[in-house]
Amino acid sequence: MAIFRPYLTMTSQTHAGFRYHGIQIGHVDNKDASLFPVAIPNPSGNPELGMLHRPLFPGTRPEETACHPASREVDLDRESIWISYCKVALNGHEPNHLGRFTSHHRLATPVSPWERLKIGGGTPPILTKHGWLIIYHGVSEMVDPSHEGHQLCYSTGVMVLSKEHPQIIRYRSAEPVLTPLLPQERQGTVANVVFPTGIDRRDDLGSPDRLDVYYGMADNRIGVARLDVPDSLPAGAVADPPGAKV
Repeated sequence: MAIFRPYLTMTSQTHAGFRYHGIQIGHVDNKDASLFPVAIPNPSGNPELGMLHRPLFPGTRPEETACHPASREVDLDRESIWISYCKVALNGHEPNHLGRFTSHHRLATPVSPWERLKIGGGTPPILTKHGWLIIYHGVSEMVDPSHEGHQLCYSTGVMVLSKEHPQIIRYRSAEPVLTPLLPQERQGTVANVVFPTGIDRRDDLGSPDRLDVYYGMADNRIGVARLDVPDSLPAGAVADPPGAKV
């Protein structure tokens, strides 16, 4: 049986979709990667393996941007969610051939106050009747009256990507659907954190529109929240403006 090991790398191409301020993605740290469970259409419409991830470009970390002014609509220099594609055909290759993610596109940038500092992936994409659903995390500043200085708050939002064109965002929650409120979420190893990591469609209960979302609580406990997929997507959701390109 052929072993397919995809990995994140770069080719020598230089257009904006492949390079960011001259930095190659394969040479920077990366986090929050999750694969689509099936092949998805690439920008040309051909099925390929898709991955969501967040490159950590220098100068974009919250520790470097937390004290910067907040008067902006979209700041492309903050940590964002990217989507990359990898060819799945192995014809003519050796069994242990390494597949390469060679097509990289910025999918979403921070746009709402609750995610001002950065956004990143959370649960793996799951296909719903509205498209690919991802539960992602966003980070903002908060001032704790009991401590000096700024602290970070991790909240959770919802994004739905088009099934036919996964680079198109059909819906994005303007407000967080989950934010640290419980004592177990506000106090722990890392305070003020809800971080989504797992998702379970409850087909076993005969409820395909019910999703159980498992999330970290202050990096100390595991919680579970219920998400019910609505019959239609709410109108007026915030998304990246069409002109917000790399």
